Amino acid sequence: MILIVDNYDSFVHNLARYVREAGFETTVLRNDAMSAAEMLALAPQAMVISPGPHAPRDAGVSMELIARAPEDLPLLGVCLGHQCLIEAFGGEIRRAKEPLHGEASAIRHDGEGVFQGLASPLQAGRYHSLTGILGASRELVGCAWSAAGELMAVRRRSAPWHGVQFHPESVLTPEGRALLGNFLKLVKAERA
Repeated sequence: MILIVDNYDSFVHNLARYVREAGFETTVLRNDAMSAAEMLALAPQAMVISPGPHAPRDAGVSMELIARAPEDLPLLGVCLGHQCLIEAFGGEIRRAKEPLHGEASAIRHDGEGVFQGLASPLQAGRYHSLTGILGASRELVGCAWSAAGELMAVRRRSAPWHGVQFHPESVLTPEGRALLGNFLKLVKAERA
């Protein structure tokens, strides 16, 4: 089962549908439905922390889940979930130079992890006013950037954890299903 943490965002059900269509069961829980410990006690095979309308500090148990999750549990943060991952590892969240809501833009990436086999630049649907800066974080590495140089994706050096600022579940991200498919390959690899 893939646990999808709903940060009160309308896109969460698109994420859940894509994951189910790839052959995985999903459980969607609001970020305040139960404690982080109770969510982890469900023994998910992976976790997706969804987009949402607020800052990481207002994302219910999302930050605590990141702090408590086992390193070998595949994790994907989308938009707000990505920002939570950055903040959890000492990065900073601030106003974007280029706030975009419901617009597609070109994202260049390093072709590794969730980006393996995807075109670079990648057309991506963006819906955000905030962006992350890694700062002195040694755990996370940047792996995708906007044309303006803003950080669009991270991965954890020591674990199968990824964050994307854009929305792979949006129709504005044509290769979004392939990106999610790459994440789900990590889940299958961890199960094997």
